[in-house]
Order: sequence, then C-alpha cells, then structure tokens
Amino acid sequence: MLKFYFNGAPNPNKVALFLEETGLPCELIPVDTRKGEQFKPEFLKVNPNGKVPAIDDDGVFVFDSNAILLYLGEKTGKFMPANTPQNHALLYSWLMFIATGLGPYSGQAVHFKHFAPKDLEYAHNRYQFEAHRHYKILDDHLAKSKYMVGDTYTIVDMAFWGWVRMAPFVLGDDVFTKYPNVKRLHDEVSARPAAARAIALKDKFTFKAEVDEEARHIMFGHLKTKAA
Repeated sequence: MLKFYFNGAPNPNKVALFLEETGLPCELIPVDTRKGEQFKPEFLKVNPNGKVPAIDDDGVFVFDSNAILLYLGEKTGKFMPANTPQNHALLYSWLMFIATGLGPYSGQAVHFKHFAPKDLEYAHNRYQFEAHRHYKILDDHLAKSKYMVGDTYTIVDMAFWGWVRMAPFVLGDDVFTKYPNVKRLHDEVSARPAAARAIALKDKFTFKAEVDEEARHIMFGHLKTKAA
C-alpha cells in the first residue's frame, strides 16, 4: 500500500487532495516538522531533502508535491488532461510555474512577513512583489481559461489550490479582491468535498502547533548554524 508522509502544510495538502479525489488507498504517516521528524534517518531514506510530502509506493520513493502529483496522475490516469501536445505543454508549463515560482516565492514571502526580523524591509518587499507578480500571471491566465489546463480539472488545479488557499496569509486579506479569477478557481476547488477531507487529514494526528524557539531552530536551519 502507498505510504503518504505528510503534515497540514500547503504542499502536502496538494497530494492529500489527489488522494481524496481518487480514493487511492494509502497509509498516512505524519511527519511533525516542528519537532524535527523530517530529519530522522528513516524519513531521509524516502526524501533525502528532508521535507514533506513524500510517498513510498511499494518501494518507489517520490518526493516534492508536484512530482508526486505528476507521478500519481500518470500512474492512475486520473485528473490528467486529454493526451494532446498542447495539453501536455500546458500541464508541464503551469505545473512547473507553481513548483518553481508560486510555491517558493510564497514561502519566502511568508517567512519575511511573519518570521524574519522586522528590519529586513528589502527582503520583505522583494518577496511580496514576486508573490504578487505570480498571482497576477495566474489571474490573467484564468481570465481566459476555466481551469489551469483548459476546461478540465487536473492535477495542476490541485497544485494551484495547495498554495492559493493560503493566499491571505501570504499577501494579506485583500488578495482575492485583487485577483478575482484566482478567487474563482480557489473557491471552486475548495467547494469540492475532497478538499475539505484533504484539509481534515491532519486532524487525525496531533502536530505541534506553536513556533517556539526549538521549532524555529528546527525549521530555519540557519539559526542553528549561527548559534553554533
């Protein structure tokens, strides 16, 4: 049976949504990143990068949320667009846009907005700008397309949803007013019963909630290096 290593963060939620949409049987394995469980040797065998999500598909290890979505989509044939060169181009392009742009810039925007020292105005402004730039690109695309890949709900919409549902935390409460087409797709995916089930998976386990000094040093390794 497929083993799903996860917590309640945006990237694991993408994969959780696919699993709930398909009903694919899996064993849930919680990884509490605020306790440092991502650095245990047994998990590093699955993902040497020490991050969730990851899966163990009967000895086939896959890590990075977007790689997992692509792997599971291709394996099952579920939530993939029609097999045409144009659809493949859109699927790979937008999936990589989310993997290399929206996700990383959103993560850095969150870090410098909520966790970094408050005097780092340059870094804060840079990542807020880049996150907004990516949202504008998404909004312009969705003004012309029902879903991320044409008229078909696919793994790219799941990847989109994983981060976009956190948009107010990243960019502020007015973000959906600024990007109405992003809001439209966010609301549609969020209304799917599988989305609520995906979010609720974390509630089956107890994860550390507070970001105390121990958690900060675990989550932000440069602090540990500096202290040493």
